[in-house]
Amino acid sequence: MGKTLFDKIWDSHVVQKLDDGFYQLYIDRHLVHEVTSPQAFANLKERGLKVFRPNKTFATCDHNIPTLNQEKPIADASSRIPVDVLGSNCRENGVRFFNMRNPGHGIVHVFAPEQGITLPGLTMVCGDSHTATHGAFGTIAFGIGTSEVEEVLATQTLLQERPLKMRITVNGKLNDFVTPKDVILYIISKLGTSGGTGYSVEYAGDVFRSMSMEGRMTVCNMSIEMGARFGMVAPDDITFSYVEGRPFAPAGLLKDPESDISSAVKVWKELYSDSDAVFDREVEFDASDIEPMVTYGTDPGKAVAITGVIPECDESGREGLKYMAFSEGENMLGKKIDYVFLGSCTNGRIEDFRAFASFVKGKKKAADITAWLVPGSVEVEKKIREEGLDKILEDAGFEIRQAGCSACLAMNDDKIPAGKYSMTTSNRNFKGRQGQGARSILCSPLVAAAAAVTGVITDPRSL
Repeated sequence: MGKTLFDKIWDSHVVQKLDDGFYQLYIDRHLVHEVTSPQAFANLKERGLKVFRPNKTFATCDHNIPTLNQEKPIADASSRIPVDVLGSNCRENGVRFFNMRNPGHGIVHVFAPEQGITLPGLTMVCGDSHTATHGAFGTIAFGIGTSEVEEVLATQTLLQERPLKMRITVNGKLNDFVTPKDVILYIISKLGTSGGTGYSVEYAGDVFRSMSMEGRMTVCNMSIEMGARFGMVAPDDITFSYVEGRPFAPAGLLKDPESDISSAVKVWKELYSDSDAVFDREVEFDASDIEPMVTYGTDPGKAVAITGVIPECDESGREGLKYMAFSEGENMLGKKIDYVFLGSCTNGRIEDFRAFASFVKGKKKAADITAWLVPGSVEVEKKIREEGLDKILEDAGFEIRQAGCSACLAMNDDKIPAGKYSMTTSNRNFKGRQGQGARSILCSPLVAAAAAVTGVITDPRSL
């Protein structure tokens, strides 16, 4: 029997299989940030240990940091202390730390691919649930808890149970104005927030094969929102071209056929699911059925086509509608919006800013809309200016902030006020996710742009 993509990577990283069904896996890359690492580093120090392989660990700060005036010390002590502690821990253990305004700095799931830290065939972990983002490169990447962060720091290995395997295939051609964010919101709306629980998900078919790396990262990022810890796309020429020339990717990736990394590409080209590989579950969708999507409730599974109406809900769904002040049977189009947020590890990449800027070019931001446009990294900030997107956005009345997680979650200064509606390109619309009492509607950068210039939920196709 053939192997799946997941099988090939998992099997090549097994250190030992234990009697209780657990496997000890070697971890190639460990990403840390200021939220889940302080206690892990403290426990390590208490045990008299250092980071076992510091060259395999990469650190950044993202959740707590402000997105304005990053050149100045962080004013809020509750945010400043975790960042300072992370810096101290990295210095003590010889770990690379991409602090604020470092040219490589960014959100953990944005900066690592940009820097070439993320490569096909690796195992990668981080104390953050959206680590599945890196599966877009054909990696086994998943989020871990604080005790597991300590385990990886100490041993460069991790005990894990082997998951079941699911393949989600989307064939056909996407309609105009339908983005990768719409694709994953559509899938979650069909499978539910627990549809992927216990599975490693591989995304396959025409849609994903033609997707950019930024788009694949968006899809894999939200795998956790349907319960899956792993989301993967088999690497291909699009992947190899993206990796070429990145700071931590070996040089000569595609140019020198005699280089060592060229040999690596030969190995990477074998990272696909064999034709006779068996999945525990197969799911298929038609690309033509997908429209621009928006959420109406308080979990990512409560999503509907932007032209649709809010469906009948169960008790949990009705509770979410009450929080959102929506009702069954209502249209989503035309609903008043207060805030627009472009950013996060889901949609804070240069491709997302290009899409937003292309849509608002020649238009003006609605006067009563507060818009936060937050790049996912310093590199994205740099490209925005190099490509002249900043001028387009500023002419339309928008301001670009500095890199960070920002309004994705209420752990920094960028909080949505209670009762206000936010069109957000981030990944979660839980109660209070963007601020106590905030009402979040997940969407793509194009749908966010349409709301930003009209002040209401608007189908971008209508403009």
